[in-house]
Amino acid sequence: MESILDMVRYLHVVQTFTPFLRLQSEMDQTFVSVIRIYMKWEDPHLHWDPDHFGGLDKMRVSADLLWKPDLMIKEMIEKNKAVPNPFITLHSNGTVEHVRELMVVSTCRMEVRRFPFDVQHCNLSLKSMVYPEEELKIEVLTDGERKWSETTLRDQIKWKFLTPGVTNRPVPECDQKQSVLIYSIRMNRRYPIFIANFLVPIMFLFCLDLASFLMPDQGCERVSFEITLLLAVTVMQLILNDVLPSSSDTIPLIVVFSIGMFCLMLISLLETILVMYLIKKDSASEESNADKGLSEDCGDQQGNNDGDVKKWTHCACKVSDEPPTELLSVAEEVRVGLICKMNVYLRFKNKENSN
Repeated sequence: MESILDMVRYLHVVQTFTPFLRLQSEMDQTFVSVIRIYMKWEDPHLHWDPDHFGGLDKMRVSADLLWKPDLMIKEMIEKNKAVPNPFITLHSNGTVEHVRELMVVSTCRMEVRRFPFDVQHCNLSLKSMVYPEEELKIEVLTDGERKWSETTLRDQIKWKFLTPGVTNRPVPECDQKQSVLIYSIRMNRRYPIFIANFLVPIMFLFCLDLASFLMPDQGCERVSFEITLLLAVTVMQLILNDVLPSSSDTIPLIVVFSIGMFCLMLISLLETILVMYLIKKDSASEESNADKGLSEDCGDQQGNNDGDVKKWTHCACKVSDEPPTELLSVAEEVRVGLICKMNVYLRFKNKENSN
């Protein structure tokens, strides 16, 4: 067997599996893909004449009997769980074909600054474990040089896979260059579901907070209403925290938006509390001034001997230095009534004597 093997193979996602590609965990930033690798190379020691073997031009043998390229996915972080293919196909012209299936769990660094309008890029790098580029060269089939169509990838509920690209370049590995085939997969998030489940409720809560200014300032109903709105926004932020990865380098704009809404609602709540405090303070001051003015009027009326009976009665009822109360007992009311009648009677007597 020659030391330099020209491998021509084509990597694509298996169409019989569901789903093809998916993000297993956005929090862990892992990417799951089920792929099928078609490998084809030429072995000059495996030629035969089909006429000498009854027209047999190809055959299948055990994969353990022949050499196979040691291909791997560079971004893979878990062991392959797919069932290995136990057979290799041999052709009479020395061409060897082998199909290998992989269930790849790889890393995918996410950029969520524009969430939920973000576009993610994930790479799958196919390379040899030990062979340098001089001994094993990976190339793309002529049919595989064209970009995949969108129908090749099956879309998911949250993601829409865009047309990927393929690049083939040597990469330095351990003081040697290795042939690496890189597939760049682009995914566009389906944002309508996030707009309906997050952005629209946040805007509704903010509109309700603005509508709370139409409520009366007296009482605690407005304060309770705005506290409920703050709790609702907090719940929405907790839901968003479960969706976004915690290891992101930048703060998503939607997080800034939700924090801004929370701060505006908090300012509205503090403004409501301040207004209620000022109203109660002003009301207490007005009541104190009214009681003070009433006491001064009573003092003037007690010093005037020519006042009418109504004023005498009013002043006799308010002659006490104690502040008025609404919860007088029955005995107190009777006592006050008798004092008023006595003052009226004495007033009439004084008028008769003067006449």
